[in-house]
Amino acid sequence: MPAGNSSESASNSPTVSPVPQFSPRGAIGAVSRSIEYLKAQSVVELDPDLIDEPAITDRLEEATGRFDEFAAQIKEHGQQVPILVRPHPTIEGRYQIAYGRRRRRAVKQAGRFVRAIVKPLTDEELVLAQGQENSARADLSFIERALYAAQLEATGYSRDLIMAALAVDKTGLSRLIAVAVHIPGDIIRAIGPAPKTGRDRWTELASRLERKGSADTARAMLSADGVTDLASDDRFVKVFDATAPKKAGAPRAKVWKAEDGTRAARIKEDDRTLTLMINKKAAPEFGDYLVAELPEIYAAFKRHQGR
Repeated sequence: MPAGNSSESASNSPTVSPVPQFSPRGAIGAVSRSIEYLKAQSVVELDPDLIDEPAITDRLEEATGRFDEFAAQIKEHGQQVPILVRPHPTIEGRYQIAYGRRRRRAVKQAGRFVRAIVKPLTDEELVLAQGQENSARADLSFIERALYAAQLEATGYSRDLIMAALAVDKTGLSRLIAVAVHIPGDIIRAIGPAPKTGRDRWTELASRLERKGSADTARAMLSADGVTDLASDDRFVKVFDATAPKKAGAPRAKVWKAEDGTRAARIKEDDRTLTLMINKKAAPEFGDYLVAELPEIYAAFKRHQGR
């Protein structure tokens, strides 16, 4: 065959991914590794009871009603999208989930085996897989992302890895972690994911909770009758309102009496102003006198300061 035809034929051939090359030594070991490679690229069915949670989860528990609706869909239509798991790093014969926790729960509730892709992942690869899956769906709430980022950093993962997993820059990551660190974890979990509540309101709540006694106020509100039955965003509003700073009452005016007993004026003072209100009924000409003498009164004040 002419060389030109051979080149054209090769260029039109479909691209085929190369099969991984294993060491020729140890035929049984090579076959085993080949099987593991093939398993890693295909969907298998696993007993959901053999699949454990990862060390750090990226979701807060959702309302029972929402999950039951999702589980009913899985039961009726089956599991359409497989989950991703890895062989458990320390327990033989078990697996650890990277993403798809809700799907695993729903399939288990339906009494079925779960469809899964099994891949040998390092801890860092598992974190990246979690983050990339959730970034693609874009359905993690702000506080779930914040809590996940803070937990990853506390566990020792680098900020570069966390930024890659959550698809955020340095500033965005710092804001996420700051909020999660300044709000007690039990309060975050009691409120829940609050999907409609954004960064600004969570940041303000973190600021409010720094005041003495505010965290106790939040916990008391979250344990009050009926609050646990509210939607997550409504629980947030309850806590947000309960921890609002108390508005200072308007200062009361003090009555100033002259030596003859005349209630000639009232004085009201706050951090910014001092207000003198002349009682024109009790001392009708006193106000005009003060206004006329104000330049001399101020000059006398300045002379007094200069002593």
